[in-house]
Amino acid sequence: MIFLNSFMPAKLIDGKKLSEEILARAGKRVSKLKQKPVLAVVLVGESPASQLYVEKKRQACEKAGLRSKLYSFSESVSQEEVVAKVKELNEDNSVNGILVQLPLPKNLDRNTVLEAVSPAKDVDGFSAENLGKLALGVEDMVSCTASGIIKMIESTGTDLKGKNCCIVNHSIVVGRPLAQLLLNRNATVSVCNEFTENLAEFTKKADVLITAAGVPGLIKGEMVKVGAIVIDAGIARKNGKVFGDVEFDSVKEIASAITPVPGGAGPMTVACLIENTVKAAENQ
Repeated sequence: MIFLNSFMPAKLIDGKKLSEEILARAGKRVSKLKQKPVLAVVLVGESPASQLYVEKKRQACEKAGLRSKLYSFSESVSQEEVVAKVKELNEDNSVNGILVQLPLPKNLDRNTVLEAVSPAKDVDGFSAENLGKLALGVEDMVSCTASGIIKMIESTGTDLKGKNCCIVNHSIVVGRPLAQLLLNRNATVSVCNEFTENLAEFTKKADVLITAAGVPGLIKGEMVKVGAIVIDAGIARKNGKVFGDVEFDSVKEIASAITPVPGGAGPMTVACLIENTVKAAENQ
């Protein structure tokens, strides 16, 4: 890792550019398949944010030469109906990947719905089988956000072996799979959450700091180690604007590399989803 002094602002990690490269490689793999891979997306409710994410995924599918199918349900749908649709898609040989758009309404049990997805088609990497494989060091269907974060870190040329890494998130979407990916690369990992006391004690020691708390301005310059790589996967919306967890202006003067919000983790998550769907098609 290259450590910069306070007069040299951090290098910007361009997630959008990296995601375009991933999509281009995925497109080349698709061109070698007999049929276009198909991603089935299950959307419950009418959340504008979820609808926006689904549309971005549809556009990415189109760009890489995949097909996407959307299955929409009202917020009042029963859990049995959603699970039945997922199981139907499991049996549909024309469908290669299944994505259940999160978050789900409170009347649905997230784990029950996600566990209904066949591990072979679980392109989000949330099934117990795929999370278990990851814990054993087998990186097959890996959480898209976690995978994208690793790719952004590695794009800086950093060898993670022995590095102190701090994750501010412990969800199955980011923190837990990311911790496993970092451990697979022999990093020393601490995972923080909303109950962590003295958060700065952990963040200040980190050679690599990843945050996905959804709390604007949570990470300030004085909480960051000089020369650290900072990945901001947090997202919050206020007055039509998108904010990350990192106080960008102060942290960029301390870090050696930093991701923007938007334009960092978001595009990488979508690109890794496409990559997983292509992999699923190749395996099937």
